Amino acid sequence: MAATTAVPGPAGNPLVGSLFDLTRRPLRTYLAARRDHGDVVRLQAGPPGLRVEFYAIFSPDGVQQVLGGEAANFRKESAFYDELRTSVGNGLLTSQDADYQRQRRLIQPLFTRRRVDGYADVIAQEAQSLTERWRAAPDGVVDAAEEMSRYTMRAVARILFGADVEEAAEVVHHNFPLLGEYVKERGFAPVRFPRTWPTPGNRRGLGAQRALYEVCDRIIAERAARGSGDEDADDLLTLLGRARGEDGERLDPAELRDQVLVFLVAGHETTATSLAFALHLLAKHPEQRKLAQEEARTVLAGRAPTAADLEALPYLTRVLKEAMRLYPAASLVGRRAVDETVVDGYVIPAGAQVVVAPLVTHRHPDHWADPERFDPDRFLPEEEKARHRYAWFPFGGGPRACIGQHFSMLESVLTLGVLLRDFEVEAVDRRVALAQGITLRAASPMRIRVTAGG
Repeated sequence: MAATTAVPGPAGNPLVGSLFDLTRRPLRTYLAARRDHGDVVRLQAGPPGLRVEFYAIFSPDGVQQVLGGEAANFRKESAFYDELRTSVGNGLLTSQDADYQRQRRLIQPLFTRRRVDGYADVIAQEAQSLTERWRAAPDGVVDAAEEMSRYTMRAVARILFGADVEEAAEVVHHNFPLLGEYVKERGFAPVRFPRTWPTPGNRRGLGAQRALYEVCDRIIAERAARGSGDEDADDLLTLLGRARGEDGERLDPAELRDQVLVFLVAGHETTATSLAFALHLLAKHPEQRKLAQEEARTVLAGRAPTAADLEALPYLTRVLKEAMRLYPAASLVGRRAVDETVVDGYVIPAGAQVVVAPLVTHRHPDHWADPERFDPDRFLPEEEKARHRYAWFPFGGGPRACIGQHFSMLESVLTLGVLLRDFEVEAVDRRVALAQGITLRAASPMRIRVTAGG
């Protein structure tokens, strides 16, 4: 079939297109777009004269083309990425071209499986502290989203900074949601007023950015003032400062701060989402919960977890993967097409904004039977082998796949194992509203009742 430029899509409001739907309920809008119009959909947002046109691509083949096969033609360039880059710096999440290649080359050795496995002790200690906190919870009820956000923030801050954990964790926990909302609002606004204007939004957003930068800069400066210190120190900040390329290249102070901030943000928010929804789903599904608890209590009976336990907890791994299928933290991913190309038979023009949506592709009925159902056994080895590589891509794909994938899985599986070893969990809130910022998050309470047991 010849390629066509007549890409289907919703008509939207005559004055603003799909702007209100995309800003108020983006996930439902993308799900409806695939259902009603197919795997390549053209959307428009904004008033006449300021209208933005972009293309959403939902098929695994199309996603592979954007993130993998033609990744060089789809760049991280959009109003959203401009705002994100300005807000959190030019780290691995936002950098491109030579900057990205250089940073990846310097940082990749710090994320080998062997290096990451060395953080299992920190994860185990923080998970144990969390269980002690939960034993004291009033009425045995906790908000899984809030608890997992604080827990993963503490864990990643401790891994990044060593002992300098309390201040950094609290500053990031308070300010990152404010900055994320600021980035989202500006990134999707038809008109962006200068950041220098003293609007309430600018004051909140820039105040949050300033607080995040200040805590990172202060910790980096304090570490530098102490000199090289303990040669055996293995916190990530120390290792980032020591990182050298083959020709002696290193991260300059601004790059070091940008990487630290990206790791703080990406390293806690995404894992927190996965853990919170895994707990929420298990709390609602007693059959799967029983299987997960039996595995956790058999493998981790009476002891702290280690990195080697990751391979011994296959059902918990499947639970996490299924939670990431239904609720991927990076639920929307944007790119810009440099040159005209054809995706799934439709012409994507040069310069077009493109969105791939893990949350939608992960629920595509052509690739997932009964896609709304929670079923960890979708990720049995034989099921994964038979499925399209890009039917499930919570960590992205291609040359920009997430560098922290193994760290996220290690932390998530070991933490879930400790919690299920020590507690029975039951859902208090069976339905949870979703919100889309920089990452997917719960927009309503996600309470579960935890009862010591096992």
